[in-house]
Amino acid sequence: MSLEFLIIDPQNDFSDAPGAALPVPGASADAERLAGLLDRLGDRIDDIHVTLDTHQLLDISHPMFWVDREGHSPAPFTQITVAEVENENWRSFKPEFQQRALNYVRALRDNHRYVLTIWPPHCLVGTWGHNVIPVVSAALRRWEERRWARVDYHIKGHNPWTEHYSAVQADVPDPDDPSTQINVQLIQTLEKADQVVLSGQALSHCVANTVRDIADHFGEESVRKLVLIEDTSSPVPGFEKVAYQFLTEMKQRGMKIVQSAEFPG
Repeated sequence: MSLEFLIIDPQNDFSDAPGAALPVPGASADAERLAGLLDRLGDRIDDIHVTLDTHQLLDISHPMFWVDREGHSPAPFTQITVAEVENENWRSFKPEFQQRALNYVRALRDNHRYVLTIWPPHCLVGTWGHNVIPVVSAALRRWEERRWARVDYHIKGHNPWTEHYSAVQADVPDPDDPSTQINVQLIQTLEKADQVVLSGQALSHCVANTVRDIADHFGEESVRKLVLIEDTSSPVPGFEKVAYQFLTEMKQRGMKIVQSAEFPG
């Protein structure tokens, strides 16, 4: 039986270590449990896929992209609605980008995605925050050494015009950027596995969106091969209800939810 892991954004900026830009409470302990699971399963794991949230300072979900009527940028965790952009309470830092920004928040609404949230700049290319949490990074390296294999890394989020919570596709795909469109190769690879183990951060956002998108592109029977390790993933504070709804929905669709000590059972 082939066993593969999909680890979503296990990066320093989502840990709760000092200096993390967007700390998820419990993420460091989640990482310890994940690393222990990887070591325990060792050679039984046939492949490991890891997604890396990847940004630069100038990004539609970062403060410097937006200004209010007084020219001030929004504070992190500000939510920007369609009406506020239509009324120019929030404007792009460059007037020529205003229409595209308006089209974007409208598309988020029409796609039933999250209201645009302004996040602290995080997972910036070349920084400590972009790196994989050390305990997980070390476990991944041990797996590579034992298996004479390479972890399959996937970059997401580098396009400044759209959020990319899901590793499968951006919230609003950019027709000029293939990296924002459906990652068919990843979906097809995972569907060939007999079991796909899921972990990462944050449960309420990138994990939830990635898993939903995978399930939507799998056949219904294939959803049953998904196994979420619940105690290796935590929600963003304030979004606990969103995480609970995701778990309930996916359990109803056939995904298994287990604790790290119980897997493989």
